[in-house]
Amino acid sequence: MLRALLAIALVFALGQTAAAEDSREGYYYPPVGSEESFERELAGVPPTARQVRVSFITQLTKAQMAAPEAPRFAVFAKGSDAEHMIIVALDDGVFKTLFRARAVLAQLTSNARSTEFFQRNNIAETATWFDLAKLLGFEDLVISDGETWSHRVRFR
Repeated sequence: MLRALLAIALVFALGQTAAAEDSREGYYYPPVGSEESFERELAGVPPTARQVRVSFITQLTKAQMAAPEAPRFAVFAKGSDAEHMIIVALDDGVFKTLFRARAVLAQLTSNARSTEFFQRNNIAETATWFDLAKLLGFEDLVISDGETWSHRVRFR
């Protein structure tokens, strides 16, 4: 009986996780069609909390809104602990392909390398946008053209 209850609880818990993930799919972006894992450890970097992730996204959005041109993509965090980063194109050209999206991530890496966080933790020469997201405590990143495709990167 205990085994049956544990099995039901496990199925329910897994279903809740899938439901939470699915609630973003189809609302913020089309279904995820491709996925990859990013695995790398950078030693000596302190752990972060929800407040740091939310602040990071807020500062990034403020910088986009302060720029003279309209933002071409939106970056936001979702989840009860703001543990899921989402980047969605706001026009038809910027993320027309996954390759263009990766180019934007490379530009974001260049900008991030000049931040105090990268400099203070001596990772400016080696860390990427994926490293930053992982260091900030994001579990994954979904990037999408907002119309036809979405790609998920899981941070391990």
